[in-house]
Amino acid sequence: ESDLKVTGIDFLKSQNTRQHHTDGYNIKNLVVRRGQAFQVQVNLNRELRDADKLSLRFGIGENPVKNKGSLLSLKPEREHFNGWKISVVKKNGKECLLSVTSSPNATVGKYNLHVKTGTNIYKPENGVIYLLFNPWCEDDVVYMANEAQRKEYVLNDTGYIYVGSAHSIYDRPWNYGQFEEFVLDACMYLLDKSKLSLSDRRDPANVSRAMSALVNDNDDNGVLLGNWSGKYINGTSPVDWIGSVTILQKYYKTKKPVRYGQCWVFAGVLNTVMRCLGVPCRCVSTFDAAHDTEENLRVDVYLNERGEKLNSLSLDSVWNFHVWNDAWMKRTDLPEGFGGWQAIDSTPQEQSQGVFQCGPCPVKAVLEGDVYLPYDGKFVYAEVNADRVYWLVRKVNGKEKYFKLSTDTQSIGKNISTKAVGQNRREDITREYKYPEGSKEERMSMQRAYSFIRPSGLVPRSGYASTVEPLSGSTLPLVPKEPVTKSGLHLEITNTEALHPGNPLEMAITVKTSTPGNWTIDLIGSCQLQYYTGKVQANLGTIKETITLEGTSEMQIPLKIAPDAYMKTLSSLEDEVLILVTAIAEVKETNDKLTKETSMRFQYPPITVQMPETAKLYNDFSCAFIFKNKLNVTLENCKLLVEGLGIFKMTTFDQGDIMPGRIMKSEIICTPTRLGEKKIVAKLISNQIKGISTEKAITIT
Repeated sequence: ESDLKVTGIDFLKSQNTRQHHTDGYNIKNLVVRRGQAFQVQVNLNRELRDADKLSLRFGIGENPVKNKGSLLSLKPEREHFNGWKISVVKKNGKECLLSVTSSPNATVGKYNLHVKTGTNIYKPENGVIYLLFNPWCEDDVVYMANEAQRKEYVLNDTGYIYVGSAHSIYDRPWNYGQFEEFVLDACMYLLDKSKLSLSDRRDPANVSRAMSALVNDNDDNGVLLGNWSGKYINGTSPVDWIGSVTILQKYYKTKKPVRYGQCWVFAGVLNTVMRCLGVPCRCVSTFDAAHDTEENLRVDVYLNERGEKLNSLSLDSVWNFHVWNDAWMKRTDLPEGFGGWQAIDSTPQEQSQGVFQCGPCPVKAVLEGDVYLPYDGKFVYAEVNADRVYWLVRKVNGKEKYFKLSTDTQSIGKNISTKAVGQNRREDITREYKYPEGSKEERMSMQRAYSFIRPSGLVPRSGYASTVEPLSGSTLPLVPKEPVTKSGLHLEITNTEALHPGNPLEMAITVKTSTPGNWTIDLIGSCQLQYYTGKVQANLGTIKETITLEGTSEMQIPLKIAPDAYMKTLSSLEDEVLILVTAIAEVKETNDKLTKETSMRFQYPPITVQMPETAKLYNDFSCAFIFKNKLNVTLENCKLLVEGLGIFKMTTFDQGDIMPGRIMKSEIICTPTRLGEKKIVAKLISNQIKGISTEKAITIT
């Protein structure tokens, strides 16, 4: 009687990947999700008999061993250790069809499959199987019940990241590309690099925390090098990326950090990594996010006597926007009720347990003020709940003195945004992070948070704080309300004309009063250019007026900046900048002071994309990008960046200078390689402007 030998094995890839929602991965190996059955067909040299010994051996890690759980030896019909099982579906002559179900909390990663028959071991070609988290499996901690949400948060490989300012939010299209070539391998490389034990790799809380550390290069030679300096030599400027694919492919190839990232790039890449591993994930943008508040829930803003914000004094800052991620999971390490979305952040800001990593922090814990829960609850809470305190810096007898102007309790953590499920629009999720301002729940949550954070008394935290008399002790904040002044003073900042680069910037400060009486108001206003991190890049101009208002009335004071005042700065910067307008009003009769600031973004002419609405698989079609320079300035060194997942790789066209009124047209011939709705993303970068992007969808049949 001949020894039983395996002659071949078929991983039934197309059938298995369809059932496991992994048919998108551009990889020759089998990719499956845990806790769900997949089938393999084993071909033998003779029929399988009852007395034959046949087992499938799945090994993970360097040297798999049985007692560590890294080697699983599965024999048909025996419920096996670690929750894996295997059964014979049918025998047909020399063919044997087996069904394998991994445990719903199996270690995620790459498994080597060998088939053992008696003393013979068969090692198949492409015998490495990738096992991922499974949001379709009820027993997996990443289970998500809603199919539309799974489609968006796990399978959608494109999306938008919201940037700009609370005053003018805009969407930046981003290609996540979790199914592209080498992206899954890059994620597996990161898992190995994370030094997580194999049993730690079962839990998405550990995995997401490790990935938040590995997406930045600090500490561990991770994926992206952060750079906010405005100088991006020997690298790609953060505004030039349009997706994660190029970044992860380059990192996987070189194993060296890719230059350079800022918050939306870190978030875009972390989103790709989590979705690729099978954890539902979304990019979350918070407008007016507090940074580095040393957990004292306060950001100090220093203004000079012209009403201009000073960079040098502030240790903390308010970013116009900050982007992080929410990953979806049950938290088996926490009390009931803290499952669901968990904030994770890979932008290197503050160390957590000695490493630049942040999260997972239950969004529910931020909402309820339970900031002691792991991980980094205090930090995330402060980002969306801090107060903004304005200080006036005045020279008195040659010494700088600080005068408190006002406190703004409602301006931090606004318009928390993510892409809506199944739709190309912004969804506001502020309510998931915060109760409505002034509500009873908000007060309770705040008192809870404060009992764990214990902010210091109100003294400015700059290096010059010694000149201020500290206030006594730490007091709980009063119920935050819009400061009601005796005069009912109110400020509004708007633009009166479109803010086109090359045109005068025409803005206005509206001063309102709403109580009976005659009011004399000193108004100071300033206009500056700043990065999204709140760092001022240029002072453009100031106004100073004294006005009188009676009873309920208002007056609009214009603030106009000529093009020469800012165009030179604008062309020399490598980042996108915002226009910051700050106003300080003081009512002479009552000494009431009020400070207001608004950031606005420049407005740009659009790029249009011309292409058919549908195309056939592997049939060429042409796609044209058209841009008319409607601005009054020449756009220098224009580059057009385009990418279409499943259609063409990231491509850059150099366009030279585009004069006012000129039209640029670029054409690319595309060959679609994948079915379904695909998107083409385009972005135009020049010395003067950084932020023009667009996208268009095409259905491949």
